[in-house]
Amino acid sequence: MSRILFLTWDGGGNLPPAVGVAHVLRRHGHDVAFLGHRRQADYFAREGLRFSAYPTAHDFDVAHPNAPWGVLKVFTDRALGRDAVARAGADPWDLVVVDCYLFGAMAALREAGIAYVTFEHTFDGYLRSAAHGPLGMMVRLRGLSPLALIDAGRSVITPTLPSLDAGHAAHVRHTGPVVSGSPATPAEPTVLISLSTVGFSALTRTWQRVLDAVADLPARVIMTTGPSLDTAALRVPDAVEVHPWLAHSEVMPEVSVVLTHGGHATAMVALAHDLPMLVLPVDAKTDQPTIGATLSRSGAAITLSRRSPASRIRAALETLLADGPHRDAAARLGADIRAMRGAETAAAHLESLATETAQSRQATQPPQSRTR
Repeated sequence: MSRILFLTWDGGGNLPPAVGVAHVLRRHGHDVAFLGHRRQADYFAREGLRFSAYPTAHDFDVAHPNAPWGVLKVFTDRALGRDAVARAGADPWDLVVVDCYLFGAMAALREAGIAYVTFEHTFDGYLRSAAHGPLGMMVRLRGLSPLALIDAGRSVITPTLPSLDAGHAAHVRHTGPVVSGSPATPAEPTVLISLSTVGFSALTRTWQRVLDAVADLPARVIMTTGPSLDTAALRVPDAVEVHPWLAHSEVMPEVSVVLTHGGHATAMVALAHDLPMLVLPVDAKTDQPTIGATLSRSGAAITLSRRSPASRIRAALETLLADGPHRDAAARLGADIRAMRGAETAAAHLESLATETAQSRQATQPPQSRTR
């Protein structure tokens, strides 16, 4: 049995891939725990995974509107790493797995001589491009080198389809998206609207344009609001089904089209169900535009500006609800995702690394320690 610690943060879509891998590791008999922000405790309790909150690091709540500097503070917070170093010192782990945006944590672990694995939850090519843009510049102003830290780990795990990951580094380990699914079989034309759980400033305005677009649409329409949206501020058509939260794996088998902001987690589970998408990136400073553009090039999606008028959004939905090449493209990608078995593949790689650590530790112990 190996002991594996995940370092995470309250970012919404970053959680499902790590949690999916953790569940496989648990089923294989490993001791798995998460260290994250305080408000994540209920989520991990529902998942049945061991969790502790960072004792000294800056707290963070994804549901509240956050200025860029607030998110940057999380990414560059060395206290996350110091808390992890303290935890590792008091309770040794065979492997530490770090969210790809926690540059401050990586730096603290590296300085303490604690090896880690970088866990990416988006395209590696996007991260490498972003490291040379505004995000990378802001991180470097905090004295951190994002690409050097990502690549300083023992391995870089990228749970996505390599065919979609343009510009990725040769050394990253593409394990496949950590999602499950089978081709959807909706009883009637159905649209699932699932925008970001993050409190982006443009979220409410984008939702209203979308709701205006689906008014009287000849289809069943399901919306999941998430924790950041106040539905009282919206004009919601009577026929739209409103849910604070739905498990995507449970609702997508009934769906024909997914309207999304372009989060990697939502996009991959939609493809796992062979579903085409309409992508409306809500925040241009994130990976959402890149994911939207990538899916559009693949033929599985239409990507529009979040400022698009309701009439244009409606026309795109009508196109996607009909049969066409977008369904064939989504089905091809869905078959690739299901074949990769991402959760099991990533878990097997982590198991191998953890075993190497345990064997190395045993080899360096004094003989009398090994026989106790």
